[in-house]
Amino acid sequence: MMKKLYILGLSLALATGAMGQNEITVHDDRIGQDEEIGLPEGMQANELDSLLNEWNIKNYLTFDENCETSSDNPVFEKEVYITRLSRLPNVIDMPYNEVVRKFIDQYSGRLRRSVSIMLGASNFYFPLFEEALEANQVPLELKYLPIIESALNPGATSRVGAAGLWQFMLSTGKQYGLEVTSLIDERRDPIKSSFAAARYLKDLYDIFGDWTLVIASYNCGPQNVSKAIKRAGGVKDYWTIYPYLPAETRGYVPAFIAANYIMNYYCEHNICPVNTRLPVGTDTVMVNHDIRFEQIHELCGIDMEQLRALNPQYRTTLVPGDARPLPIRMTTEAISAFIEAGDSIYNHRADELFSKKEKEVVTPTAPASNQRSRSTRYVKVRSGDNLGAIARRNHTTVSALRRLNGLRGSTIRAGQRLRVR
Repeated sequence: MMKKLYILGLSLALATGAMGQNEITVHDDRIGQDEEIGLPEGMQANELDSLLNEWNIKNYLTFDENCETSSDNPVFEKEVYITRLSRLPNVIDMPYNEVVRKFIDQYSGRLRRSVSIMLGASNFYFPLFEEALEANQVPLELKYLPIIESALNPGATSRVGAAGLWQFMLSTGKQYGLEVTSLIDERRDPIKSSFAAARYLKDLYDIFGDWTLVIASYNCGPQNVSKAIKRAGGVKDYWTIYPYLPAETRGYVPAFIAANYIMNYYCEHNICPVNTRLPVGTDTVMVNHDIRFEQIHELCGIDMEQLRALNPQYRTTLVPGDARPLPIRMTTEAISAFIEAGDSIYNHRADELFSKKEKEVVTPTAPASNQRSRSTRYVKVRSGDNLGAIARRNHTTVSALRRLNGLRGSTIRAGQRLRVR
């Protein structure tokens, strides 16, 4: 592994005042010149500051008074870093060099408090990432990509328009099935974007056959990596094509290695993760009419900011359900209230919240006397059915089915008639 590293010929310029907070300076021994490498957006101050305003962070993370992050950051010999990186249970190659060391120093130094917060936030998102990556048979250590892409902030937007936890560009997001319109941006949906990212990573591996090149491609695009390979004489090795990559991408793989390191060895650097409280239970309902968050907030008793945080894919408070059925994630209590409200929720303050055209679309045409019959629906239990399957087919929850049908357990029988709304 180490024989590859001599090609870089890079030593770090450690002169004070030589770098800003969004870049590092390295010296290229091959040409005898310093060069500046931009930090990935997830390591820059603006993204890390915005992370602190994320709803989950404000409501479910607390600093542990008994485990406060110290300002003391121990210094280790390079052999220690080499050994630690080699012990990570990874498929992807994690070599040590002075560029990697510089990025580790960023995380363990200037960004140590942000690492504490990301360690807590990882409890929200890593299970989603791992599920998507495992489903597509790609290495689970790629769950650390959003650390350097977005600092685990689903609302992150880059200076070039990439969005969400995985920082999809518009064209790539649409290519992988993420809807982006004036009202919806599924690049910000943690679940959909994670599965799209996993598929994209798998496709990149099918092109390059090397996970380090996949990571580089994720940052600068497969075309730029292919150009760099061609300029390097056709060698498909990241550290060989390194000089021919865009400046930010030269730091991207070292930053990824550093993120893997710090998320596993934070204790050795006296970094303490913030405490995470388990978020309240949530589920989704499907809406088939236009609806606004204000209507849900007022009739279902769910906090407006929480509703936005649970549904970051909607760019405004309008969910355009007239176009096609769309999901809304809420607490289980709010979902019960939503189902109980029936069609009346679509009419609540409609005159104020919708334009004339929108009102005509969402207002039911049935007479008022028929409102209840339209909102109440029954289904017959099929052979082999269970409450979970029935709930999924009818866009409701198991708890709601139990409540509507007076069930205490989960026992049902074929042919039984169940109310689903």
